[in-house]
Amino acid sequence: MFYNFLFPQYFRGKGISLLILFMRVIFGVLFFTHGLDKMMNFNELVQNYPSIIGLGSYMTLMVTIFCEFCCSLFLISGLLVRIMTIPMIIAMGVAFFDVHDAMMPEGELALIYFIMFIVLFVTGPGRFSIDYLIDSKFKKEKTTDNL
Repeated sequence: MFYNFLFPQYFRGKGISLLILFMRVIFGVLFFTHGLDKMMNFNELVQNYPSIIGLGSYMTLMVTIFCEFCCSLFLISGLLVRIMTIPMIIAMGVAFFDVHDAMMPEGELALIYFIMFIVLFVTGPGRFSIDYLIDSKFKKEKTTDNL
């Protein structure tokens, strides 16, 4: 069951997989730039960064950087896409509903990311991903073990 969650068998047609790849790379790179900016300006941001659920400004900023910087790299490469989109969805949900109070236009970008990461969570990484290569390797080993 967990295996099927990590390596979904649907949405693997070439056209759909190209669209998923495009979405992963574009939104991953855009999200990555937000994390990179936060890393570069960490000392200035930590002083006024909002504290979410009592974590404090420092810890909230660290978690945000992990979501935006690290998880984006996994998303772009197509490695553990379904697992890595979970913190991204949570971060953008918190950004939209808590930080921006679900107000437009202030929270519009967070809402767009939130929706796109949900779509990528549902579809999985597609054919053009490291997850697909891992799945193919496991399937190949499984069939040779049965012979």
